[in-house]
Amino acid sequence: MTVLDQPQSDLAADLVVTPAVSALPAITGFGAAFPGEMDQDGLWRDFFAAHYSSCIPRTGAVARRIFASAGVTRRHGAVDPRVEDVSTWGTGARMERFVSEAMPLGRRAVEQALTAAGLDAAEVGLFAVVTCTGYSTPGLDILLARDLGMAPTVQRLMIGHMGCYAALPGMGAVSDFVTARNRPAVLLCLELTSLHVQPATSDLGQVVAHALFADAAAAIVVQPGGAPTPSERVDTRRRLRIRDVVAVTDPTTSDHMTWDVTDLGFRMGLSPRVPKVLERHVGAVVRDQLLAPHGLAPADVTAWAVHPGGRRILEVVGEQLELPPEAMAPSYEVLDQFGNCSSATVLLVLDRLPDEPGPVVAMAFGPGLTLYAVLLERD
Repeated sequence: MTVLDQPQSDLAADLVVTPAVSALPAITGFGAAFPGEMDQDGLWRDFFAAHYSSCIPRTGAVARRIFASAGVTRRHGAVDPRVEDVSTWGTGARMERFVSEAMPLGRRAVEQALTAAGLDAAEVGLFAVVTCTGYSTPGLDILLARDLGMAPTVQRLMIGHMGCYAALPGMGAVSDFVTARNRPAVLLCLELTSLHVQPATSDLGQVVAHALFADAAAAIVVQPGGAPTPSERVDTRRRLRIRDVVAVTDPTTSDHMTWDVTDLGFRMGLSPRVPKVLERHVGAVVRDQLLAPHGLAPADVTAWAVHPGGRRILEVVGEQLELPPEAMAPSYEVLDQFGNCSSATVLLVLDRLPDEPGPVVAMAFGPGLTLYAVLLERD
């Protein structure tokens, strides 16, 4: 049979060229920064108990159970509601506060990542910033690039309002830039959910959001596949090569998770049906879309970075992919110690994975409802 006689499906398969792992763009540095620490029990006892019970007595009892079962022991917040109640602040005041709090956090996270990669800020070709909790113009991408000493010619990308999964399309975008331009890139995910505490309501989705969400800045450096490993690199772990990115969105469930801009900050809408939607999609996305084209199955994956959107979310992923408890341990640890930091969270989990060679999967979920998954390879 000649090439022209071959069925198109067979021909396409023959033409697929998989680059050598060493040629793939690699994550070479991580960095993270956090505002002040807050303990979950103290937040409930000293603020949220009165916040709910005084206005809506029945909701108060349910809210207490939600806080106690969230799987969070401590988290971080630029605004501690026990010290400063922002629930009645206008959106303008919250945005002003966002910039003042975000700048030092973002700078620390990026500086750590650059140091770990052995890279100077002036060498960065693309600076991408992800956030859904604050906006300004000029944005953090411009202001931080200036303060970090990036070149005036650095390209910038601002990824806004995508929610918890946004780190992974951000990773895909910077990976594509690195591959196409053969220059390094930095991705910063910075979320200050503490600025968006809402007035008391009987909406239990709001209670869940108040019980789970927290603040963090997390950054990664992505470099071309052939970039040398710096001799004085602080981060001595094996590199994480970025192999593939896939996504699925189920728009029929778009009302299950929302993030609305209101006169009193950003307000979350959260349906208890979200885990059921995830249950329907996660197996096919990971097994069929992400792993199978590379000849892999879940049993071949050496580490999992699953966004801890909540305890039930993690349980569903573990059940559907038949993962052993130790595979989910880094996600539960991040949930316990940091809460759900929106887009920054999956990077925090990725940074805590065991340093073992082999395939790694990162996945995150958010509005849409949307599921993103990334296949990486540890050298």
